[in-house]
Amino acid sequence: MAGLAVRIVTVGNTVIPNLSISPEDDPELRETLKRCSPATYYAACKFRANGDPEDLRSIVLGVVERFVDRDRRALLQGSAEASTSLRLREDLGLDSLTMMEIIMLAEEVLQFTISNEELSRLCTLGEVQRFIIEKVTSPNPGSTAQPAMPTSTLDSTDAGPPGPKVAAPLFPVGG
Repeated sequence: MAGLAVRIVTVGNTVIPNLSISPEDDPELRETLKRCSPATYYAACKFRANGDPEDLRSIVLGVVERFVDRDRRALLQGSAEASTSLRLREDLGLDSLTMMEIIMLAEEVLQFTISNEELSRLCTLGEVQRFIIEKVTSPNPGSTAQPAMPTSTLDSTDAGPPGPKVAAPLFPVGG
Protein backbone atom coordinates (compact mmCIF):
# COMPACT_ATOMS: atom_id res chain seq x y z
CA MET A 1 0.00 0.00 0.00
CA ALA A 2 2.92 2.34 -0.56
CA GLY A 3 1.90 5.82 -1.60
CA LEU A 4 -1.63 5.49 -0.21
CA ALA A 5 -2.84 8.76 1.30
CA VAL A 6 -5.26 8.66 4.19
CA ARG A 7 -7.37 11.72 4.83
CA ILE A 8 -8.42 12.24 8.43
CA VAL A 9 -11.38 14.44 9.28
CA THR A 10 -12.04 15.68 12.79
CA VAL A 11 -15.37 16.99 14.01
CA GLY A 12 -14.95 18.43 17.48
CA ASN A 13 -13.00 15.72 19.25
CA THR A 14 -14.22 12.93 16.94
CA VAL A 15 -11.92 11.47 14.30
CA ILE A 16 -13.50 10.19 11.10
CA PRO A 17 -10.95 8.45 8.85
CA ASN A 18 -12.08 8.01 5.28
CA LEU A 19 -10.41 4.58 5.12
CA SER A 20 -10.12 1.78 7.65
CA ILE A 21 -6.34 2.28 7.83
CA SER A 22 -5.09 3.68 11.13
CA PRO A 23 -1.73 4.26 12.80
CA GLU A 24 -0.23 1.24 14.50
CA ASP A 25 -2.20 0.12 17.54
CA ASP A 26 -0.34 0.50 20.83
CA PRO A 27 -1.93 -1.49 23.66
CA GLU A 28 0.09 0.32 26.36
CA LEU A 29 -0.93 3.73 25.00
CA ARG A 30 -4.53 2.53 24.70
CA GLU A 31 -4.47 1.54 28.39
CA THR A 32 -2.98 4.89 29.41
CA LEU A 33 -5.68 6.79 27.50
CA LYS A 34 -8.55 4.40 28.29
CA ARG A 35 -10.65 7.13 29.92
CA CYS A 36 -10.09 9.58 27.07
CA SER A 37 -12.02 9.66 23.81
CA PRO A 38 -11.05 7.36 20.93
CA ALA A 39 -10.08 10.50 19.00
CA THR A 40 -7.46 11.29 21.66
CA TYR A 41 -5.96 7.82 21.39
CA TYR A 42 -5.99 8.03 17.59
CA ALA A 43 -4.25 11.44 17.66
CA ALA A 44 -1.60 10.06 20.05
CA CYS A 45 -0.94 7.10 17.73
CA LYS A 46 -0.72 9.48 14.76
CA PHE A 47 1.67 11.76 16.63
CA ARG A 48 3.92 8.85 17.55
CA ALA A 49 3.90 7.73 13.91
CA ASN A 50 4.49 11.07 12.18
CA GLY A 51 5.43 13.69 14.81
CA ASP A 52 2.97 16.27 13.48
CA PRO A 53 2.56 19.05 16.11
CA GLU A 54 -1.08 19.55 15.08
CA ASP A 55 -1.84 16.13 16.56
CA LEU A 56 -0.56 17.46 19.91
CA ARG A 57 -3.41 20.00 20.06
CA SER A 58 -5.94 17.16 19.75
CA ILE A 59 -4.14 15.12 22.39
CA VAL A 60 -4.05 18.00 24.88
CA LEU A 61 -7.70 18.84 24.21
CA GLY A 62 -8.72 15.21 24.66
CA VAL A 63 -6.75 14.77 27.89
CA VAL A 64 -8.18 17.99 29.34
CA GLU A 65 -11.69 17.00 28.23
CA ARG A 66 -11.39 13.77 30.24
CA PHE A 67 -10.97 15.79 33.47
CA VAL A 68 -13.48 18.59 32.82
CA ASP A 69 -16.93 18.24 34.40
CA ARG A 70 -19.56 17.04 31.93
CA ASP A 71 -21.52 20.29 32.13
CA ARG A 72 -18.45 22.27 30.98
CA ARG A 73 -17.29 19.96 28.18
CA ALA A 74 -19.41 21.79 25.62
CA LEU A 75 -17.01 24.73 25.99
CA LEU A 76 -14.27 22.57 24.48
CA GLN A 77 -16.33 21.79 21.37
CA GLY A 78 -16.32 25.37 20.04
CA SER A 79 -13.96 26.81 17.48
CA ALA A 80 -10.22 26.41 17.98
CA GLU A 81 -9.89 30.15 18.64
CA ALA A 82 -12.59 30.07 21.31
CA SER A 83 -11.28 26.97 23.07
CA THR A 84 -7.69 28.25 23.25
CA SER A 85 -8.83 31.26 25.28
CA LEU A 86 -10.60 29.13 27.91
CA ARG A 87 -9.16 29.74 31.35
CA LEU A 88 -8.20 26.56 33.16
CA ARG A 89 -9.55 27.49 36.58
CA GLU A 90 -12.33 29.96 35.89
CA ASP A 91 -13.87 28.53 32.69
CA LEU A 92 -13.02 24.83 32.91
CA GLY A 93 -13.11 24.47 36.70
CA LEU A 94 -9.71 22.76 36.93
CA ASP A 95 -8.04 22.99 40.31
CA SER A 96 -4.33 22.50 40.94
CA LEU A 97 -4.65 18.79 41.78
CA THR A 98 -6.62 18.09 38.61
CA MET A 99 -4.11 20.06 36.56
CA MET A 100 -1.31 17.92 38.03
CA GLU A 101 -3.23 14.78 36.96
CA ILE A 102 -3.62 16.18 33.44
CA ILE A 103 0.08 16.99 33.20
CA MET A 104 1.10 13.57 34.56
CA LEU A 105 -1.03 11.88 31.91
CA ALA A 106 0.34 14.14 29.15
CA GLU A 107 3.90 13.49 30.36
CA GLU A 108 3.33 9.74 30.18
CA VAL A 109 1.73 9.83 26.73
CA LEU A 110 4.10 12.35 25.14
CA GLN A 111 7.25 11.43 27.07
CA PHE A 112 8.27 14.87 28.32
CA THR A 113 8.50 16.50 31.74
CA ILE A 114 7.21 19.78 33.10
CA SER A 115 8.21 21.41 36.37
CA ASN A 116 5.79 22.91 38.87
CA GLU A 117 7.28 26.33 38.09
CA GLU A 118 6.54 25.90 34.38
CA LEU A 119 3.03 24.65 35.16
CA SER A 120 2.35 27.62 37.41
CA ARG A 121 2.64 30.02 34.46
CA LEU A 122 -0.10 28.37 32.39
CA CYS A 123 -3.53 29.99 32.64
CA THR A 124 -5.42 29.07 29.46
CA LEU A 125 -5.95 25.96 27.36
CA GLY A 126 -4.13 27.64 24.47
CA GLU A 127 -1.09 28.30 26.66
CA VAL A 128 -1.02 24.65 27.70
CA GLN A 129 -1.27 23.53 24.07
CA ARG A 130 1.46 25.92 22.86
CA PHE A 131 3.72 25.06 25.78
CA ILE A 132 3.42 21.30 25.25
CA ILE A 133 3.93 21.63 21.48
CA GLU A 134 7.10 23.64 22.06
CA LYS A 135 8.30 21.32 24.83
CA VAL A 136 7.74 18.10 22.84
CA THR A 137 9.00 19.39 19.48
CA SER A 138 11.97 21.36 20.84
CA PRO A 139 15.25 20.27 19.23
CA ASN A 140 16.90 20.58 22.66
CA PRO A 141 15.02 18.32 25.10
CA GLY A 142 16.74 19.99 28.07
CA SER A 143 15.46 23.44 27.15
CA THR A 144 12.71 25.05 29.15
CA ALA A 145 9.88 26.40 27.05
CA GLN A 146 8.38 29.63 28.32
CA PRO A 147 4.62 29.95 27.95
CA ALA A 148 3.29 32.98 26.14
CA MET A 149 1.96 35.77 28.30
CA PRO A 150 -1.71 35.27 29.07
CA THR A 151 -3.99 37.06 26.66
CA SER A 152 -7.17 36.92 28.70
CA THR A 153 -8.10 39.93 30.78
CA LEU A 154 -9.97 40.37 34.00
CA ASP A 155 -13.12 42.46 34.28
CA SER A 156 -12.30 46.17 34.28
CA THR A 157 -14.15 46.60 37.58
CA ASP A 158 -11.48 44.59 39.43
CA ALA A 159 -9.46 46.66 41.84
CA GLY A 160 -5.75 47.03 41.26
CA PRO A 161 -3.15 49.32 39.76
CA PRO A 162 -3.70 50.70 36.26
CA GLY A 163 -2.26 48.73 33.38
CA PRO A 164 -2.96 45.44 31.65
CA LYS A 165 -4.72 42.82 33.71
CA VAL A 166 -4.19 39.10 33.14
CA ALA A 167 -5.85 35.95 34.35
CA ALA A 168 -4.46 34.59 37.58
CA PRO A 169 -2.06 31.66 37.17
CA LEU A 170 -3.41 28.25 38.08
CA PHE A 171 -0.76 27.90 40.80
CA PRO A 172 0.54 30.99 42.57
CA VAL A 173 4.26 31.36 41.86
CA GLY A 174 6.35 31.15 45.02
CA GLY A 175 3.48 30.17 47.30
